[in-house]
Amino acid sequence: MTQALQKIPLGVTYAIWSAFGIVLITIIGAVRYGESLDIPALAGMAMIVGGVLTINLLSKSVAH
Repeated sequence: MTQALQKIPLGVTYAIWSAFGIVLITIIGAVRYGESLDIPALAGMAMIVGGVLTINLLSKSVAH
């Protein structure tokens, strides 16, 4: 994360880190503990990932 902060703004880095964590923990919960995911949960995660992609691909605040 330290290396990412050298090129990407703090807010964007934290958004990416948070989205990755949410999706990873949800997958672990589903696989390891058999937790079920309903449509609203999947839609919410898709919106989170979509938001991060929007920031990275369309925002001018991200240094490419």
